[in-house]
Amino acid sequence: MIKVLVVEDSPVVRDFLVLILGADPGIDVIGTARDGEEAIEAVRRLRPDVVTMDIHMPRLDGLEATRRIMETDPTPIVIVSGSDSTNEVVTTFDAMEAGALAVLRRPTGIGHPEHETGARELAQTVKLMAEVKVVRRWPRARRGAPAPRPVEMGLAQEPAKLRIVAIGASTGGPPALQTILAALPKTFPAPIAIVQHMASGFSRGFMEWLALTSALPVKLAEHGESMVAGQVYLAPDDRQMKVARPNRILLMPDPPENGLRPSVSCLFRSVAEVYGCDAVACLLTGMGRDGAEELRLLKERGAVTFAQDKDSSVVHGMPGEAIRLDAAMLVLSPEKIAAVLTSLANNGHARWRNP
Repeated sequence: MIKVLVVEDSPVVRDFLVLILGADPGIDVIGTARDGEEAIEAVRRLRPDVVTMDIHMPRLDGLEATRRIMETDPTPIVIVSGSDSTNEVVTTFDAMEAGALAVLRRPTGIGHPEHETGARELAQTVKLMAEVKVVRRWPRARRGAPAPRPVEMGLAQEPAKLRIVAIGASTGGPPALQTILAALPKTFPAPIAIVQHMASGFSRGFMEWLALTSALPVKLAEHGESMVAGQVYLAPDDRQMKVARPNRILLMPDPPENGLRPSVSCLFRSVAEVYGCDAVACLLTGMGRDGAEELRLLKERGAVTFAQDKDSSVVHGMPGEAIRLDAAMLVLSPEKIAAVLTSLANNGHARWRNP
């Protein structure tokens, strides 16, 4: 049984979440809390396997409660949001930066046509996050960290152009993506296409959160638009994002791949077909294996490929599978990935040579 603590200030919503989670035979709701202060005490006393956390609460909000729990009693935390407010959605990603693993929309009420889907997604996410081994987060400065120093690159005999960067991420991805984008210069010479696995409804808030610290403009991709250098394109909800000639984005209602839409596999495969050796691709933290085979395809086509290292990954499933397949030329932390991307940009688009 997975022991869950439900943190929510509304009695009605709190009882609703307890009802949903308690209906799953694999979940035991061992306690509830009405605000962040109670949550911190309950985590210390009850030792839950997972915490579901509201954001907007009296006394101490969910963001600060998440920070303190991850600094003192690290526990997998799932943010459950019932608000469409831009400020609150952005705050949910601050909570992920502080150590929360996932963010979900609160399930709709009983009788709503989407209730069963939302309830099932909540229970499944809680059970998946219970498997994640979280680590203590030490207090640190949240903004304005110095950019990593560029690294020296070995140059290929016949340098390829840096025409696109493609990145895939899942669990733990938002902070890793924030670290990479925040360190890239505003003169970065290629478009950046990103697939981040995320619950429906949060893509726009995620875009705005990334834009707070990125010198590069960040937007949700649009079907048929032409990609331009120095622009970040995020895959929107419920569409497979592909690239096509000449430098266009396609958003298609194709079937899910690896159970996901958008999927990293779909993006990477199209990048391999269109750009080949002129691409750079990176697979970041996440559960499963989405994108791993396709990262190997990119490497075989001559692209520069990265995988996030185990120490910096929240979950090393996707990058770990890529490493197992020998799909990654470099295995690095997000900070070092940003440094290598900057070096590629500064060396006349020169291609890294695998030693």
